[in-house]
Amino acid sequence: MKKIEFNTGWYFSRQDMGENLTLAHGQAIALPHTWNAKDGTDGGNDYHRGRCWYVKKFPRPILEAGEEAWLEFEGAAMTAVVTLNGAELIRHEGGYSAFRVELTPFLKFENLLAVSVDNSANETVYPQKADFTFYGGLYRDVNLLIVPKAHFALDRMGSPMLKVTPVVSEDLASATVAVEAWVSGPAESMVFTVDGQEQTASVSCGKAQAVFGLIHPHLWDGLDDPYLYTAHARIPGGDEVEVQFGCRRFAIDPERGFLLNNRPYRLIGAARHQDRARLGNALTRAEHEEDIAILLEMGVTSVRLAHYQHAQYFYDLCDQHGLIAWAEIPCITEHLTNARANALSQMEELVSQCYNHPSIFCWGLSNEITVAGGVTEELVETHRQLNDLCHKLDPTRPTAMAHAFMLNPDDPLVALPDVSSYNLYYGWYLGELEQNDQFFDGFHAKHPDMPIGLSEYGADANPAYQSSRPEKGDWTEGYQALYHEHMLKLWAQRPYIWCMYCWNGFDFAADGRDEGGKPGQNQKGLVTFDRTIKKDAFYIYKAYLNREPFVHLCGRRYKNRVEPETEIKVYSNLSCVTLFVDGKEFATQAGDKVFRFTVPIQGEHIIEAQAGAYSDSMMIRKVDQPDSSYVKEGGDVVNWFDKPEELAREGYYSILDSMAELKKSPAAGAVLAKIMEKASASYGDVAKNVQLPEAVQRQMDQMPLQKLLAQAGRAVGPDMVRQLNAALNQIPRQEEN
Repeated sequence: MKKIEFNTGWYFSRQDMGENLTLAHGQAIALPHTWNAKDGTDGGNDYHRGRCWYVKKFPRPILEAGEEAWLEFEGAAMTAVVTLNGAELIRHEGGYSAFRVELTPFLKFENLLAVSVDNSANETVYPQKADFTFYGGLYRDVNLLIVPKAHFALDRMGSPMLKVTPVVSEDLASATVAVEAWVSGPAESMVFTVDGQEQTASVSCGKAQAVFGLIHPHLWDGLDDPYLYTAHARIPGGDEVEVQFGCRRFAIDPERGFLLNNRPYRLIGAARHQDRARLGNALTRAEHEEDIAILLEMGVTSVRLAHYQHAQYFYDLCDQHGLIAWAEIPCITEHLTNARANALSQMEELVSQCYNHPSIFCWGLSNEITVAGGVTEELVETHRQLNDLCHKLDPTRPTAMAHAFMLNPDDPLVALPDVSSYNLYYGWYLGELEQNDQFFDGFHAKHPDMPIGLSEYGADANPAYQSSRPEKGDWTEGYQALYHEHMLKLWAQRPYIWCMYCWNGFDFAADGRDEGGKPGQNQKGLVTFDRTIKKDAFYIYKAYLNREPFVHLCGRRYKNRVEPETEIKVYSNLSCVTLFVDGKEFATQAGDKVFRFTVPIQGEHIIEAQAGAYSDSMMIRKVDQPDSSYVKEGGDVVNWFDKPEELAREGYYSILDSMAELKKSPAAGAVLAKIMEKASASYGDVAKNVQLPEAVQRQMDQMPLQKLLAQAGRAVGPDMVRQLNAALNQIPRQEEN
C-alpha cells in the first residue's frame, strides 16, 4: 500500500455551492482546517454552523494494472458528502472517526473532488448539546491510498485492516495472540508474522486468521515499561500491512481499584479535548506531542479522551508512553431519540479503528446523557444495545459510563455498563468540597461490590484572578488550587476509586460560555487554552504524581498584595522546603506536598523556595489598594458576603440561614422559591430538567443560602441578592415547636 498525503491544493468556501462546484470563489487552504478556529472560541454562541465546501483538482494518479485508488479521511466534522467529477461517492455521519472511499471507477484525466461538510444542528447525528464547540471542517489529514489488486479490505469501518487480540495468562507467564485480516481481490493465503514467528493461513470468505503463542511475554506495563510488539501481514504477490500491539492484563476490583498486570495501578489523570487557541481542532502532530508531554510532566497515569474519538496519532502516543486511555463516543448531555443508529455506528467505528491500542482499557458509552431529559426506556434501550455491541466487537475490554451527579446511584442505568463512574462538582457548581468525600463513602458502603470511579471534577480558574482569601465561585487561581488539593487527598485515602480524571487538563473552547473574563472558553483546565501557562493547580498534581524532584511557588501572578502579612504556598514532592525572602533565610518546613509560610511584607520582595538542589523564585509587592484586575466581573457579590453584620437582623430570616430553615416558613419559602425560579430561568431548559437525588437535596438544604448564591454567578446578581436578603429580613422567624 502506498499512502500519499493529500492535504494541499484545497479551496474552501462557506457558500453552499450546490451543484456549481468550482474553485473560482474558494479560499486556498491546506489541511487540517476548521472554519470555526476563531468564531468557535470567542464566545457569543454564534459560531458558523452549516454546510461548507472543500474542493480540489488533481490529475489521475498513476496506477499499475489492477491497482485501486482510495481516499482516507481521518476526520470530517460532522456530516460529510464526497463527490468526484459530479458523482456522489459516500455520505459519512460522525465527525470524529475515519472513513474511506474508492475513487478508481470515477477517475478521469483531470479530476474535481468536492467534499461538503456540515456541522448544522440536527436530530440524528451526535453530539448536539454539550459544553464544547462543535467545530466544522476537514480538521484531520486526508490521504490518497494506492493498493494492488489483492489488498486488505479498506471498507471495514475505517479499521487498520489487521486486528490483533492478545490474551495474557493469569500468571503472566504466557500469552496467545490472535490475528485476523480481511482481503479484497484474488488472494488464497496470507502470511502473518509476530515476534519472529511466521504462519501462513488460508483465506476463506475473504478472511484469514492465525494464533501465536508467546512464552514469558514482554508486558506492556504502563508508564514503567510500555513495550510494543509488531504484527505483520502479507498477501503473497499483493498488499502488506503492520500494526503495533501490547500484551497486558487488566481488571477493575471494587476494593483494590484498577489492576494492571495483577497489581494495583491507580488510574489518575485528566480529561482532554483536542483543540487549541487560534487553531480550533485543526491540530498537527506538534500539538498532540506537546499535550502528551505536558500530561507526562504532570505525572498522570491515565487520560480520558473526551467526549469523542480522538486522532489516531494521540492514541499512538498513549501506547508509546504508557498512558492508559479511556475512549468514548460523543453521546452526551441530550439523548437523541432519532439517533440510535448513529450512536451504534460511531461506537462500531471507535472500536474497529482503535481496537489494537494497548493503552485503551474501556469503551465509554455516554457522558451525562441524562442531563437534558432524565432516564427514559428509549435511552436505556439504546445503552443496552451500545453495551452489547461493545461486548460483541471486543470481549476483552469493559464498558463504562460517566454519570451526571444528579443521577440517583440506585438507578438501574448506573449498573448497566461493566463499570461506572460519576461526574461530581461539589465545591464548584454546588455544595461543599466535603460532599465529594461523603458521596464516595456512601456509595461504597451501600454498593461494596460495584466499582466506582470519578470521571470528572473541577473548578474554573482565570490565572489573572487572584485573592488573599480565595473562595468557591471567585474564579481565582488560588481557589482552583485549594479545590484540587482537597480532591487529591480524597483520592489518596480511597484506593477503591478505580479512576479519577480532573476536568480538564487544558482550557478548551465552549463558545456558549461568557464567564471568568474569557468568553468562549471553559477554564477548568490546569493549563491555559494556548498552553502558555500552567496554573498553580497543575503543580499539586505534579507533587502527588511525578517522581522527578521539583519545587514550585504558588501565587506568582498575585504580585500586588494589600495584606501586611501574606501566605506563601509551596508545592513540592520533596519533604523539606526552605523559604528565602530577599536573599535571607526565612524559615524551613518539613511536610508533605503542601508547605505554607506566613511572611510580613513591605515594598517589593524576592521570594525563593529551595528543596534540596531545586528552587523557584518570584517577586511580590505590598500595595495600598487592591488590584482591580484580580477580581472577576461581579466579584463584589462575594465581597458583600464578607460582611455578615449587614445581612442579619435579629429575630428575622436572612441569606445566612440554610435552605432547610427557610423552607420551614411559608413566607420565607415563597421568597426562596421566587429567587430560585429566576436563577433557573437564567440557565435555560437543561436546568428545568435537573432532578436532584433526595440525598443530594438534603445536603444542599443544610447549606447557608449565601453560599449557593455566591456560586450562582451571573444568574443571581448583587442587586437581586440584596433584594432577597431585604425581603427575608422582614419575615419573623418561626418559633421552634
